[in-house]
Amino acid sequence: MASASTDRTAVDSASRLTDLRLLHLADSALPIGALAHSLGLETLAAHGVLVAGNLQSFLQGWLAETGLLEAVFCRESFGLAGAAAESISSERWLEINCMLSARKTARESRIGSLTLGRNFLSTVMAIEELPSLGKLLALSEQGKHEPELRRGAAHYCVAFGLVAGLLGFGQRRTVLTYLHQSIAGMVSGCQRLLPLGQTEAARILWDLKPLIVETQELSAAYACDDVFSFMPLLDWGAMEHPALSTRLFVS
Repeated sequence: MASASTDRTAVDSASRLTDLRLLHLADSALPIGALAHSLGLETLAAHGVLVAGNLQSFLQGWLAETGLLEAVFCRESFGLAGAAAESISSERWLEINCMLSARKTARESRIGSLTLGRNFLSTVMAIEELPSLGKLLALSEQGKHEPELRRGAAHYCVAFGLVAGLLGFGQRRTVLTYLHQSIAGMVSGCQRLLPLGQTEAARILWDLKPLIVETQELSAAYACDDVFSFMPLLDWGAMEHPALSTRLFVS
């Protein structure tokens, strides 16, 4: 009995540690520069298209389109780790990133996603030893692919999924966490762009949680070839962002 209790305690402790590490990687305080990117929201706010009153409905639309797209790609890259990290396919890794690049039509959003992904991978490799990840990035740098994917670049959702798989996190929990931190980041950004108080921001994030769960569940029904995102207004916002006379964000 004592042995079984000890084993159960060890398993519970390992599970709690895993949860803490996943929360750490999704924390806005992780030094990857996420707080500097609005990915087009600043333009929409500057032109009065995005206001505090329609923010929740806008984020609902984001989850249905871009959120679902990135959840599918996050899930796909998670599966690359598989049972043996040494067997990760560098060809498939590059293919997934190229496929997502093709679905991010605005250059600014595409570059922002790749920048965050590259910074995320660099940060992870600085705090955790993952030899297979280092080898994969080295191979990708040598490959013949689009210039945006050189120097070990990877889209943020793809990088997040792969790292989570390598560290043994649960797939559902990984996708949920990625979606939640994405929405939380946009709400945080809008608090700097709009007259949005802390209580209202908290309420919006709270009310969106069921839809985050639905989006995660729906992502399991799609493959990368089947999913796309149609948010022309946000694409326009990203493309127009460099032309704003004053900016709080880099993208």
